[in-house]
Amino acid sequence: MQVTRSLFDDVMVPNYAPSAVIPVKGSGSRVWDQNGQEFIDFAGGIAVNCLGHCHPALVTALKEQSEKLWHLSNVMTNEPALRLAKKMTDATFADKVYFANSGAEANEAALKLARRYALDVYGADKTGIIAFNKGFHGRTFFTVTVGGQAAYSDGFGPKPADISHCDYNDLAAFEALINDKTCAVMMEPLQGEGGIISPTAEFVQAVRELCTKHNALLIFDEVQTGVGRTGDLYAYQGLATTPDILTTAKALGGGFPIGAMITTKDIAEHLKVGTHGSTYGGNPLACAVAEAAFDTVNTPEVLAGVKEREQMFRDGLANINAKYNVFSEVRGKGLLLGAVLNTDYAGRARDFLVASTEQGLMSLVAGMDVIRFTPSLVIPKEDIIEGLARFEKAVAHVVNG
Repeated sequence: MQVTRSLFDDVMVPNYAPSAVIPVKGSGSRVWDQNGQEFIDFAGGIAVNCLGHCHPALVTALKEQSEKLWHLSNVMTNEPALRLAKKMTDATFADKVYFANSGAEANEAALKLARRYALDVYGADKTGIIAFNKGFHGRTFFTVTVGGQAAYSDGFGPKPADISHCDYNDLAAFEALINDKTCAVMMEPLQGEGGIISPTAEFVQAVRELCTKHNALLIFDEVQTGVGRTGDLYAYQGLATTPDILTTAKALGGGFPIGAMITTKDIAEHLKVGTHGSTYGGNPLACAVAEAAFDTVNTPEVLAGVKEREQMFRDGLANINAKYNVFSEVRGKGLLLGAVLNTDYAGRARDFLVASTEQGLMSLVAGMDVIRFTPSLVIPKEDIIEGLARFEKAVAHVVNG
């Protein structure tokens, strides 16, 4: 069968609009399409491919597990899931792990747990959930309603109730919303889809203190920021603020679908047998690959390397901006970075993405005004240099028409 971009239009539901490029092979931070054109990958599958494409440790784990055990129901447990869970709890604040398939499912579990915990401990009136405008927490109906972008949840009928939003970093607005009927606050420790927006230290700490004051659980959505993305294993570890529940996915499997919710023993006990579940959650194949990814990322060398690579990106983008004057700032942390377009180029992020693709560079956007970069955490430095050179050509193309 000949596979072309037009086949997508014939057989796929039209909720995506992929480019004409169809990648067929990847190695490290390089990708090749059907025509043999090479791309440098600054997108990482949207912060998923934390070790690039076909990393030897992940390939080995997948091959070895594929010859042992593929799937079990959760009527039984399995060794890869238990090993991974132990490593995650050893490395974080958490005592307990729940495995799912995606970030949305991990967030769904976190929200259900928060509501169940509040019901069991405080009674039926404590149901309020607070989240933040421009936040993104997944595409299930519960998570997309909690997410702070109404356009994603409008048009599907009545929404889950008792959910409110305020602006990120607006402490006064948050303080006005939270009360003793609030059961949970869900926030990203660095907003990704909303434009690569970092919190102030004062805001994060105040949110934590107010949650504690009102007996509300603080849920950190680390689907995009987790597993080394910001230079810490999890972003909360660089913020001096510990959540009650944390969700992780994307980079957790290094490209193999897996998600997890982690929490403390006292909170976890409220998801009793039968209250929640997942057919594929804790799948041996997924957990074996994720264990290899986790082991590889959770080292001082890799985490320090993220911060070193961040500086290379910042220096390179500053040099490009000195020539072309297109960015107002570069936001983010680690290798979750956003180049914010200035007023002269506002709304044209996609133009830069398209131009980058034409120059052999895979990049992303975060809204209409931000070009997003989420490459492999171990991207070779020569690939950063070459990728930024290609990006400069793309910028020149947009600027000069």
